[in-house]
Amino acid sequence: MNILLATTNRHKVAEYRRLFAGSAFNVLSPDELGVEALDVPELGATFLANATTKAQEYVQAYRMACLADDSGICADALGGAPSIRSTRFGSPRLDDRGRMLYLVECLKNIPPAERGAHYVCALVLARPDHALCATEGRLYGRVAFAPSNGTTGFGYDPVFLVPRYGKVVADLTPDEKDTISHRGIAVRRLLAILAHEG
Repeated sequence: MNILLATTNRHKVAEYRRLFAGSAFNVLSPDELGVEALDVPELGATFLANATTKAQEYVQAYRMACLADDSGICADALGGAPSIRSTRFGSPRLDDRGRMLYLVECLKNIPPAERGAHYVCALVLARPDHALCATEGRLYGRVAFAPSNGTTGFGYDPVFLVPRYGKVVADLTPDEKDTISHRGIAVRRLLAILAHEG
């Protein structure tokens, strides 16, 4: 079954393609399907609300299986911020690296024991004439004091330290990341639900 990914983020597309590899589902970007990417405002108060709105807008527009996520990082010392504002953290002029460095700056005086953080991925599959299918994945770790030069992942991955590996996500292999990541967990939960449907 083809599934339309409700994103134009090439990093997410590549990650979801890996995560769905070997399953019965073929995930495709709007470009690959020759359809227009929708600009869906993220106005919800939760990751799930934003992912749900996006999935519903896409399925109504294209009448095919559509997968949407909303994801981000939550830092304990910032009361859970940036959370749903992860892609808009700091100045609107900041790019991914700028936002990551801004997070590090916000935590510059926070000691190691208080730098806890977690990633969240809310994943929603919308299909014509089916109920919505929603899952969530989380990855717990800490925010490093400085970014790595590693190339795995994107966004905040160069500063998201995974204690069990003793390194940040950007320094993991793609397979290591997919095994533990918030998106990996959410996708495996989704595939388990779909397998149960038969």
